[in-house]
Amino acid sequence: MQLTQHFTLAEFTRSDTARRLGIDNTPTRHHLANLHVLAAKLEEVRALFGKPIIITSGYRSSALNKAVDGSATSSHCEGLAADFHVPGFGPDQAVAQAIADSALEFDQLIFEQARTHWIHLGVGDRMRREVLSWRSGRGYQRGIVRIA
Repeated sequence: MQLTQHFTLAEFTRSDTARRLGIDNTPTRHHLANLHVLAAKLEEVRALFGKPIIITSGYRSSALNKAVDGSATSSHCEGLAADFHVPGFGPDQAVAQAIADSALEFDQLIFEQARTHWIHLGVGDRMRREVLSWRSGRGYQRGIVRIA
């Protein structure tokens, strides 16, 4: 199912963990409506860079979120957040900084750092434009920064 010009439902629901563990990651009608909103926002991000976006994590059913040790309050569970890369633009930190510096509306933008890096973008009713960096074992810090 095509959500927007450049994004499909499969991109937002694909999960190696769900497949490996046999977890159903099918969104409800409510989540699907949210995924349309999220995909529209990612179209704006794509337009900002003029480059394709690779989604690494989108919608997560509660069972999948638990299996990946996600936050109990994760916007992924509502279909309102995605993790992604924009490989044609540059490093994830530069992508996150460019989004933070843009006029795009969003709820949360997080430059996430673990064994690899990725960008988390959340949307919702609040659209706080909260900009954070996170590192496994170190927690959150305001702004787009590399956390040692």
